[in-house]
Parts: sequence; structure tokens; C-alpha cells
Amino acid sequence: MSLLQLSGVTKDYQLGKTTVRALRGLDLDVRAGEIIAIMGPSGSGKSTLMHILGALDRPTDGQALIDADDIAEMKERHLVTVRGKRIGFVFQTFNLIQTLTAQRNVELPMIFQGVSAGERHRRASALLDKVGLGDRVKHRPNELSGGERQRVAIARALANDPEIILADEPTGNLDTETGNAILALLKDLSVQDGKTVILVTHDPEAAVIADRTVRLRDGCVESDSAGGVA
Repeated sequence: MSLLQLSGVTKDYQLGKTTVRALRGLDLDVRAGEIIAIMGPSGSGKSTLMHILGALDRPTDGQALIDADDIAEMKERHLVTVRGKRIGFVFQTFNLIQTLTAQRNVELPMIFQGVSAGERHRRASALLDKVGLGDRVKHRPNELSGGERQRVAIARALANDPEIILADEPTGNLDTETGNAILALLKDLSVQDGKTVILVTHDPEAAVIADRTVRLRDGCVESDSAGGVA
């Protein structure tokens, strides 16, 4: 059963007097609980596709459905709710707030969802323990290694127990060993917790954990094949 379904999706951007078509009638189904690697050269449409899958942007034309809800038809308030509750974002640059501890960084998304202080504290502590940072909860980002910061970012992405984890180049700033540990953690989130993981990456080695690899070129799906790539 499809959790995310894109049908005939186009996305245009206006650059001065020039219209740039970033996506060109793209079709894609994402099933609940699977890991998909989205790959392609620069300019292929990966970032634009990520923004639509993450309900950060609306298609110019076509349908982009989360369950039966069409992103193009949602009011902004509904989009904010979808992003806050159903999708967790993990970025290459971590996007942590430098003045906050790991604990407070993980608690932050829950504040916007009205979670009580006690429950925020309990849940953030449990998530940091889950990603192997139970002894680092009071450390600020500049006191953590790159791999530890990415683990905090993953814990933060899980704060509101989303169905979908959208990871944009999550190993891009990490060494090979640390990157492999992050990929193993993302794999566990799918296998053990049933999360749907969408991995946007340039790195074939990162795509190894995927159940499917979708390759884009010039705003279209060039191939959609079972398994990851090395």
C-alpha cells in the first residue's frame, strides 16, 4: 500500500523571465516501511523531489498524495501539521541549535506540537539513549563529534514519532566508519520500528541499505529498481 504517491508531478520555478522545469511529469510510489534511495546527478531534480515529498513545497501540476491527502490542495496550516507530525527531517549539515544541549535540541519539535514539559524530557532522553547518546544529553553541538551531532539530528527527527524519515545526504559530512554507523541506524528505524526512510544521496555506498533505488535525470525517473547499489 502506498504511503506517498506522486502522479504526473511537475514543478516549475521562475528565474527572471525564464521558466525552469525541475520535475517533468514524475511518477513515484513509496510504500510504508520501505527504504528508498533517491539518486541522480546535480540538477536531476533530487532536491525538488525531496521538498515535495516532505510537504515543503507544492507541485505546479499533478498529484502528490500522503495517504489520500493531496499536498497541492492542503491549506498551509495542514501542511505545517503534516511536516510536524508525520515527517522527520535529517540534514547533511545537522541544523542543530548551537546554544542548546542535545536534550533541548531533541525536545524542540515537541514544543511546537504542545507536548508537556515532562513528556518532552522523558521522550527526548529515551530517543537519545536509543541513538547511543544517553551519556551526552547535556552536551552542546560544539562538544560533540560529527557522528554524534548527526545522531542528535536523527533523535530530533523522531521526536514526534513520524511515519516518514526524510534524510538529505545524511552521511555527506562524515567519515566512512561514522557514516556507516548512521546508515545502520537508519536501517534499524525501518526494520525494527517500521519507519519509511527516504534517503536522498549522491553516494552509491549510502544507497546500499535501500530496498529500492530511484534514479532521476532531467526531472524524470530514469530507473526504479529493487535493492540498493554499491
